[in-house]
Amino acid sequence: MTLKSHTIKINLTGGIVSAGDFCDILNAADKAEVEYFRFGNRQQVYFDVAEDKLHELQKDLIAADIIYEVNADEHPNIVSSYVIEDVFYHSPWVLEGVYKDILDLFDYRPQLKINLVDNNQTFFPFFTGNLNFIASDISNYWFLYIRFPKTNIIYCWPSLVYSEDIAALSSAIESTIFANKERFYDQPAIDGNLLNSMVNASGNYVLQPISSPLRLPAFTLPYYEGFNRYDNKLWLGIYRRDEQFKVSFLKDLCKICLKLRVGQLYTTPWKSLIVKSIEKTDRNYWDAVLCKHLINVRHASNELNWQVEDQCAYGLQLKNYLVRQFNDADVRTYRLCFAIKTQPKTGLFGSIVIRTQQDMPQGPLLPDDRFEILYTRDFNPNSKDFISFKKDITRDELSAHLIKLCNYYYELQSEPELMANAALLEDEVSVEADVQPAAPVYQCKNCFTVYDEKYGDEINGIGPGTAFEQIEAYCCPTCDAPKEDFVLIDTSQTVYLNES
Repeated sequence: MTLKSHTIKINLTGGIVSAGDFCDILNAADKAEVEYFRFGNRQQVYFDVAEDKLHELQKDLIAADIIYEVNADEHPNIVSSYVIEDVFYHSPWVLEGVYKDILDLFDYRPQLKINLVDNNQTFFPFFTGNLNFIASDISNYWFLYIRFPKTNIIYCWPSLVYSEDIAALSSAIESTIFANKERFYDQPAIDGNLLNSMVNASGNYVLQPISSPLRLPAFTLPYYEGFNRYDNKLWLGIYRRDEQFKVSFLKDLCKICLKLRVGQLYTTPWKSLIVKSIEKTDRNYWDAVLCKHLINVRHASNELNWQVEDQCAYGLQLKNYLVRQFNDADVRTYRLCFAIKTQPKTGLFGSIVIRTQQDMPQGPLLPDDRFEILYTRDFNPNSKDFISFKKDITRDELSAHLIKLCNYYYELQSEPELMANAALLEDEVSVEADVQPAAPVYQCKNCFTVYDEKYGDEINGIGPGTAFEQIEAYCCPTCDAPKEDFVLIDTSQTVYLNES
C-alpha cells in the first residue's frame, strides 16, 4: 500500500538562499527520507514527503526557522533578477546591494505575485507577476505595472516608484485590493486610477514622473548551464531534464559551498540552479561533485528554452517528446522560447505557446489529445498579444507545425548584422526600395492591447488589412473597452504585456 504524500513549498526570496540555510532545509528533508527537490518558475523549491514523515519534517523546519507551506501556494515567492547580476550582464545601477536592501524591507508575506527585475535583461520575465517592478533608467526608481488578480487587465502606475518604497507600496496595494475585491479582484473591468488614488491617500511615497516610456529589449536567452567565466571567476549552471535534483547531490553541493566560502546559491525561472563566485583554482572540487552524482551540464540550447508549469508531469513529458523531435530535425530556435500550458491562467513565459484543448490531463500523453499553437505577434515572450497559429492538432502533428512556425520566425528576420559579414551577395539590395510606410497602430489605454490593421482582429471577426477608422463598432478583445479608448501610438514605443 502506497502512503499518501504531501507537497512542501519553500520560498527562496528573490531566488537567493544561503548555503547554510539550504543545508538546514536539505538535512530536514533527508531525515524525512525525501529523495528529490524541484525548483519552480518563481524560484521556489518543492518536494514531496510521505504522510508518516510530515510531522517530524515540520518540527525540524520550524526548529531551523524555515517558513514553508503544505499542499498550498497562498504566498507566492518574490521573483528577482538578482541571480544574473555580473553573470549575464552588468546593470548601471541595480546592483547586489539594491536588491538585498529592497528584499530586506519586506516585513510581510505577500499574497500577490511580485516581480523585481532589471529592464536591460531578458532572462527573467517582466510581466508574470501581479506587481511588476521594472528598473527604469533613473537610479533607484522603478516602473510598476499591475496585472490585477485573476484578470488580464494591466495598469501602468502613473509615476516611478522609489526603491525604498517598494515594500511599503506593495503592502498598501495588496491590502487595498483584498479589502475591495468587488472593485479590483477578478472583475471584467477595473479602474486602475481609482486604486492609485486610494493607495496614495493611505501613505506618503516619493514620486518621480515618468519622463520616457518603458522600452523592452529584444529577447535573447543566454546559455545558462555548465561552467562559465565572468570577471576573474567562474559560475556554474545546473539543469535537470526531469526537473529532479537529488537531495544527496544538493547536500554535497552545499558542503563544497561551505568549505570554499561560497555563501549563496541561486534559483532561476528556468528551474535551474546557479552557483557564482567559484575560484578557477577550485573547479576540481565542483567537478568531483558533478562526477560523483553523474550530473550532465551540457544540454542542447533547444532543451533549455522551455517553460513548463510547476510539478506538471504531463507538460514535462510533452516537452521532452518535442525536444527529441526538434533534435532529430536539427531545428534552430535561437531567440525563441516555448511554453506548455495545461491550465487556463498560468503565467508562463514564451514566444510560442502549446496549449491543451482538452481538460487538464492527469495521465500520460495520448494520441487523441488535442492542442493549439499560439505565438506572440512580435515573437517577444514578454508580449501579451498572442495569435493562434494552428488549432485542433494531435500530438503526432505538433512538432511539424512547431517547426513550420520556427521557420516562419526566421523568414521574418532580416538580421543585417549577419548579412554585413557575408562573403558574397548576388545582388545589391536597395534599402529605399524595402522601406514601407508603417500601418497605423492603435493601443488600448486601459490594458495596452494593440490593434494593427496589418493583422486585423480574429477574435472580433475583423480581417487583416482593415483600417481602424473603417470599423464602426469595436471593443477591446482583452478588457472590452470601447473604440474611443484606443489611441494612435508610435510603434517603436509599443509595450506588449504577457497574459496571466
